[in-house]
Parts: sequence; C-alpha cells; structure tokens
Amino acid sequence: MNSTFERSALLAAPLVLAFATVVEAQQKAGNYPVRPIRIIISVAPGAGAEMIARATAQMLHEHWGQNVVVEPRPGGGGVIATEIAARATPDGYTFYQNGFGLLMQGALKRVPLEPLKAFEPMVRSTQQPYIMIGHHSLPTTGMKELIALSAGKPLTYAGSSGVGSSVHIGLERFARISGMKVKHVPYKGSAPAILALMGGEINLAIGSAMASIGAIKTGKVKPVANLGLARLPALPDLPTVAEQGFPGFSVTNAYNLWTPAGTPKAIIAEVNRVVTEGMNAPDMVKRLAASGAEPATRLPHEKLKAELVAEYAEIQRTVKELKLN
Repeated sequence: MNSTFERSALLAAPLVLAFATVVEAQQKAGNYPVRPIRIIISVAPGAGAEMIARATAQMLHEHWGQNVVVEPRPGGGGVIATEIAARATPDGYTFYQNGFGLLMQGALKRVPLEPLKAFEPMVRSTQQPYIMIGHHSLPTTGMKELIALSAGKPLTYAGSSGVGSSVHIGLERFARISGMKVKHVPYKGSAPAILALMGGEINLAIGSAMASIGAIKTGKVKPVANLGLARLPALPDLPTVAEQGFPGFSVTNAYNLWTPAGTPKAIIAEVNRVVTEGMNAPDMVKRLAASGAEPATRLPHEKLKAELVAEYAEIQRTVKELKLN
C-alpha cells in the first residue's frame, strides 16, 4: 500500500528505517507462517461464503506456501463461529470470514463482545447481492404477486445464517414497508435453506448470488427477485426489488476477512494486499462475474475499518428502528 506512513518512511533517516525493519520482523514473528492457518466461516459447506473462503485460502497458500484450511462452524446465526474466532490467539493463524453478520450480532447483543473491539478487519474480498428464489410450485414470479399471495397465508422463508442475520433483518424490513406477510424459519446457512426449499419445507429462500444461481440451474427452484440495486450479468432477466416497485430497497453482502484484535499489523497489511490483488486478477474477476459476484472496492485496512464503523452505526439504527433488541 502507498499509505502516508509508508511514503514518509521512505524519506526518513536510515536509523528510523532500520528500527522499522526490526519492528516489522518482530510483528511477523520470524518466518511467519510456520504452521497452517485456518479461516473460520459461520455457514455450512456449499454456501457462497465457503466458495469465497476457499478461493481466499488458495491465494494465501500460493503466496506463503503454507496450508490454509477453511473451517465451517455453522449454527446460532453465526454466533458459534464468532465466539470460536474471538477466543483465538491473535498470532496470525486464525482468520474469520464474515459478512455484515458479525456487526449485526453486536447490534443485536447476541454476543458478549463489541465486534470492532474484539476483531480487526483485514480485507473485504467480494461483494454480491442476495437472490430470492421460490419453490418451483410457487404460483408467482414477482414481488407484487408474492405480496398478494401472502395475504391468504404467511409465506415461510429462510436464508443466510439464521435469526438476526442480514437476510432476516432485511426481509422483516421489507415486510414492514410492503405489507408482505412472512414467517422466518432459521437454518444454518443458505445451503441448508436452499435444500429445504427444494424439498418443499419452505416457500422461499434467500441466498447469496453464488449459491442461488447454482440452485436455479437445477430447475428445482424459480428466481423471484434480485435483492441488489443492479441487475446481474449472470441473471440479466431477473429484476431487482427496486425495479418491482420498491425503490432503494436492497439486501447485499460483502465478505470481510477478520482476525482477533492484536494480530500483528504487518500480517494484516500483507493479507490485505494478497487477497485484494488475487480477487482483482482477470481470471478471478471472470469467475466471480459468472457466479453473480465481483471483487470488492479496493480498501486499505484503515479505510475498511472506517467504513465498517459507519456500517455498524447504520445497523444499530436499523435494529433500534425495527425494535429487534
């Protein structure tokens, strides 16, 4: 990164440079990494989050030559994974991939910690909208028809990582502004929710674009709406909720990679650089686009942290407005 600190360091006295080199070596703990790194995720295997985590793990493995293992810890709306990651030693060997769910856990007071104090954000890897899909027997393909259908009997839905997830809060907010009657059924992530939808256990599922596109291709579910603000190249004929009469409404997700607070800054900076460059490589951009995602905006660690502080404040306002606490 070309931060102000780095530019100033280049002009500093040799003594200062020598001191900085010693500090960096200490921060990196010698020849880091000397053992496998784990990336904890809060959803079951098969979700879009797992796909991104494995891509991230491969990038870090190729950079350092050390094994990087993806460790799914689903359940509890992501709380189980959060608590495991928060207890980890801040030595650069435990990373935690989570979207906005971590911030929501804090806003809902579902974890005994403050997310932005317990964790340090390292990098935002990708961003993508959520997609609403319905059981193939659902006699509707649009939001207004769906709202009318729900008047007779509330529609059951699931998605993301359960109670208090971005999907849960987003759909409850939509129900308020649209009058749609829905009932949330928690599952341990979008993959189990989509399987439940295919089996007829629920009427609707909301999953990441990556997970939903795969399900749509099976023909066992039908697309209902893109919950992002712009149509996806991978689903060009699927209108957004905003296009269907609800301007400004969206439920999107971005995957952030976190680490326990106190992890050496040199490691955080290197992870930010490697993952950002990897996600923006031409081949990866094409792969992401085909699955409905895209690389996140390039953000150095400090700018990402500032953005997350603002996002957390907005989530706290939403939770208060919906009286979810």
